Amino acid sequence: QVQLVESGGGLVQVGGSLRLSCVASGDTFSTYVVAWFRQAPGKQREWVARINSRGATTYPDSMKGRFTISRDNNKNTVYLQMNSLKPEDTAVYFCAAGVRAGWTSGYDYWGQGTQVTVSS
Repeated sequence: QVQLVESGGGLVQVGGSLRLSCVASGDTFSTYVVAWFRQAPGKQREWVARINSRGATTYPDSMKGRFTISRDNNKNTVYLQMNSLKPEDTAVYFCAAGVRAGWTSGYDYWGQGTQVTVSS
């Protein structure tokens, strides 16, 4: 079992930056694929970034350039650095983990989410 707790969300102005953290319980976290997703009100959940156990990262084309995912296995933590934020980035951001997760599926564990609001 893995428990995930996100933090770092908040209110930021357009063009600002935030760094989200996802802290995991469990001593095998380093073997998990971890991803960030987001969901805005009235919209479907959207994949933001993925990092595998070796640290290789993947992003959808729409997220490349402004978002960076990273991990520190010594701290059981995955980060999402978000720069040049836009109002359309406003959403609840979730982290998810799975042993054999693909880009958008196969995630067995989810956090409770952290709200990011970008004001114009």
